[in-house]
Amino acid sequence: MSHEYRSTLPIVTPTQQPVATVDVRDSTTPPRIDPLRPPKGAPNVLFILLDDMGFGAPSAYGGPCEMPNAEALAGSGLRFNRFHTTALCSPTRAALLSGRNHHAVGMAAITELATSYPGSNSARPPQAAPLAEMLRLNGYNTAAFGKWHQTPVWETSQAGPFEHWPTGEGFEKFYGFLGGEVDQWAPTLYAGTEPIDTPRDPDYHLSVDLADRTISYIREQQAMMPDKPFFVYLAFGATHAPHHAPKEYIDAYRGKFDQGWDAVREETLERQKKLGVVPADAELTPRPESLAAWDSLDDDRKRLFARLMETYAAFATHTDEQVGRVLAALDDLDIADDTLIVYMLGDNGASAEGNMDGTLNEYASYNVIQEHADDMVGRIDDIGSHLTFNHYPAGWAHAMDTPYQWTKQCASHWGGTRNGMVMRWPNGFAARGEERTQFTHVIDLAPTVLRAAGIPEPTMVNGVAQMPLHGQPMNALFDDADAPEEHSTQYFEIFGNRGIYHEGWSAVTLHQVPWDIANPGGPFADD
Repeated sequence: MSHEYRSTLPIVTPTQQPVATVDVRDSTTPPRIDPLRPPKGAPNVLFILLDDMGFGAPSAYGGPCEMPNAEALAGSGLRFNRFHTTALCSPTRAALLSGRNHHAVGMAAITELATSYPGSNSARPPQAAPLAEMLRLNGYNTAAFGKWHQTPVWETSQAGPFEHWPTGEGFEKFYGFLGGEVDQWAPTLYAGTEPIDTPRDPDYHLSVDLADRTISYIREQQAMMPDKPFFVYLAFGATHAPHHAPKEYIDAYRGKFDQGWDAVREETLERQKKLGVVPADAELTPRPESLAAWDSLDDDRKRLFARLMETYAAFATHTDEQVGRVLAALDDLDIADDTLIVYMLGDNGASAEGNMDGTLNEYASYNVIQEHADDMVGRIDDIGSHLTFNHYPAGWAHAMDTPYQWTKQCASHWGGTRNGMVMRWPNGFAARGEERTQFTHVIDLAPTVLRAAGIPEPTMVNGVAQMPLHGQPMNALFDDADAPEEHSTQYFEIFGNRGIYHEGWSAVTLHQVPWDIANPGGPFADD
């Protein structure tokens, strides 16, 4: 299939000419029509996305959360240290899977906060076809597992419509949940567009289930269509609250955070310098005055807050272990070298939505009810279990964004928008264990995949003229650490927190603080 025919999707297949003879024995065999496939050499593509993980959390970026599979991918591929998201979950996912800026696809904020204003209705327009649809119409198999959080809330019932569900957005298969968070022990799940029974197995954990489903899908797809590449999107509920992890993982971190968030920031920065993911002369940004110094806390708060952080770290390690199982399956199938893996260590900065004391019931904070440490410390051993919906305090969120300022929701500062990302494609580039320091953004991944697959950006999809992709391909960075920075300008905005990057400079405005949910900020003119 020549390149130009792929600019209009779906691709028109050749029409068989009618056979003139009555008796098949008198006819010649009609020419074969080959099934639709991508261009030769197109890789399998695996996107792995974690939730609410800041730049300074994973060990692959010097953080205290042990994530050996992320480290291994960085060691056998590329580690990007200036990769950016939008500072919030739904907008990042919409930008990732469309290749367009989040306002252009209606996702100014999370789906639950949609309005009728332009850029804020949470409904992707047809002139912005998603990457999965582009790949499917070029001969890929496509599947999504895990968190979606892109369907308008008024379309999430069994009455539909279903065009903004995953199976309406180019994915042939979906298994996961539609909202922003879910109980990891007893989640509400869908298979395709059908709700399924809540798991009742006492040993069940959603991250394990998602890895199992992903592995089973890839094995079956390869058994049936080994010549057809796949695009798999694996978006864990982890490490978004509630922070749920098996007890043995939590116990393994016991005492590892007793030194507190101020000391952890200093320790993390030193490791980051040794790894080279920040400059050798980097300095810590100051802790906001509204966040308490660790040494000012009483003993009960220190004990409670340390346990909440131990549980988060355990959640991260447990999730990375499931990623390792998926990667091992690729090796077992002997397709790892032909697979472009993108492992995104967060869809925004670490979450400060646990407010000042953390919480054992995150829905309390959503209703502007602050739980207090004095009331929670007596239930410290329940943290991470099915009895809690826990989240750590904002001080840990700031620490998990080391060395940058602020947190999730703060699109104005790198603490909200800079995330770790590692990439590997053995048959696609020779670089191993190298850093890439150019500015990149989540909207760059869609054009990167298209170029890697030899597929042009479509101008027409399903009869609708397409808006151009907003991202820049990153392929030149694969084997050239000194390649020029293609993505030279990028805006950011979430909840009035806003900024712009241009050729190494940034201008920023912080409009509201995420841990003060009752105060949404004053007039924009006062910023």
